[in-house]
Amino acid sequence: MTALPKIDFLYLSEPEMIRAGVTDMPACVDCMEEMFGLLYSGDYRMAGANNDSHGAMVMFPENSPFPDMPKPTADRRFMAMPAYLGGNFRTAGVKWYGSNIENREKGLPRSILMFTLNDADTGAPLAFMSANLLSAYRTGAVPGVGASHLARKDSKIVGILGPGVMARTALAAFIAVCPQIDTVKVKARGQKSLDTFIAWVNEHYPQVTTIEVVDTLEAVVRGSDIVTYCASGETGDPSLYPIVKREWVKPGAFLAMPAGCEIDAGMEARDVRKVLDNTGLYEAWFEECPKPAHHTIPVIGVKFMDMIAEGRMARADLEDLGAIVAGVTPGRRNDDEIVLMSVGGMPVEDVAWGTMIYRNALARGIGTKLNLWDVPALR
Repeated sequence: MTALPKIDFLYLSEPEMIRAGVTDMPACVDCMEEMFGLLYSGDYRMAGANNDSHGAMVMFPENSPFPDMPKPTADRRFMAMPAYLGGNFRTAGVKWYGSNIENREKGLPRSILMFTLNDADTGAPLAFMSANLLSAYRTGAVPGVGASHLARKDSKIVGILGPGVMARTALAAFIAVCPQIDTVKVKARGQKSLDTFIAWVNEHYPQVTTIEVVDTLEAVVRGSDIVTYCASGETGDPSLYPIVKREWVKPGAFLAMPAGCEIDAGMEARDVRKVLDNTGLYEAWFEECPKPAHHTIPVIGVKFMDMIAEGRMARADLEDLGAIVAGVTPGRRNDDEIVLMSVGGMPVEDVAWGTMIYRNALARGIGTKLNLWDVPALR
């Protein structure tokens, strides 16, 4: 932002992020599409030995000799997610967050996130930004990218488990790429989140003329053209994860799963296409976790890794979304095929969308310029 060695950077609060376009879902889907093309070409880096790690997580023991140390309650962790992305972005960054499901009792989001964007040459900070919306919209946009290639274009009915923030952004992305959607079926644990979700849909998407509240997973899935499970919960026992049974799934359905999920033997069958948002991400998770890894990481793609290790699936049966976006692997092949896509979330997504929002903010004069130094004290 200024001539070196002086370094200024931009601070963007959540309201400023909104003004800079962070909630523009069609633009976010386009951004993620571009990002997946770079992912396929290899013009990126994340952490870990294979450059595909989700990040580094601080977790807490069940029993600590230090009475003030946090307890390992649900979603209780701290995590850093660094990445570099090339192409038109050519920036690096790291998302840092603390998470605790008990935050909701204090009127706070489950996770509180910040993102630092850096110049890829000097490492100097370009921006420090509120990242809850950044993360939510890039997370929702990825199912949208999947739907643009793998859902039926005439999809009208979306089935949702867990009407939280993730469900809202996923639905926004589905509507961006499948504009005939007019019906949503939703299953919730609590009335408050359900009421908030319904009010949000009514406000932003009047084309959704039917919102059906359902009580079972079967009702979420049966008859839906697009299905997404977005409910957070305890990990450790996959038999307690929300399940998808093949008998519930209509021909031609697209299922995008960014949260915990289990499947039955029918869904494990080879004729159900299985797509990962980034195969290397799941390979890194599998290497990092005790086995079976699905006990630790509840997203369905990790179960696929377990199945490969157990000889119940061939590695060749997995498809990569980047290859589909790049046109190397075909998108939807026919109207009847069932496609199950795992969404794990990657820091390159934060770098991509964060870079676009930073550039928007600069162009629109949004944000607060902060000074790191005029001349560094140590050189």
